[in-house]
Formats: sequence, C-alpha cells, structure tokens
Amino acid sequence: MTEVVCNGHLGKRVCVKCNTDDTIGDLKKLIAAQTGTRWNKIVLKKGYRIFKNHVSLGDCEIHNSMNLELYYQQIPFFCHLTPHTV
Repeated sequence: MTEVVCNGHLGKRVCVKCNTDDTIGDLKKLIAAQTGTRWNKIVLKKGYRIFKNHVSLGDCEIHNSMNLELYYQQIPFFCHLTPHTV
C-alpha cells in the first residue's frame, strides 16, 4: 500500500492509500470520493508533468508519501449554453 498526499491549490489536503499497480484514474476516483467532486474534473500534476488516467502509479514513479498537486478542470462557459432552435 502506498499513501499519496494531494495538495489542492485552494488549500485542501487529501491523503489516499492505494496500490502501486493502480492507475491514475483509480487514484482520481479515490480522491473524488473524499472531496465530493467528479473524478474526471480532477487534474494531478507534479511540477509541470500532468499525469494521464491510463498510466499506473508504478510507471509514473509515484512512491509512498509522495506529494502531488491537485487541480480542478474547469468547464468552458459555452458548453453550458443550449443551441437556439428557430
């Protein structure tokens, strides 16, 4: 078991325990369960590196008690608009 610490840019800190063969997508789902956000809106970074969902934690070299940066992906405003029918 590996414990990953995610620090949000809004001051939120989340500690999650997972396996090294879990994927980044699995880690995002565990974080989403604790924060109450949707997992597909979470972006995990380490420095300038953005982690993709299909890669395992071992392949990304994420080890025990490693810190990751937690960001939230924003939805563009025009996605909320509905097309007008004439």
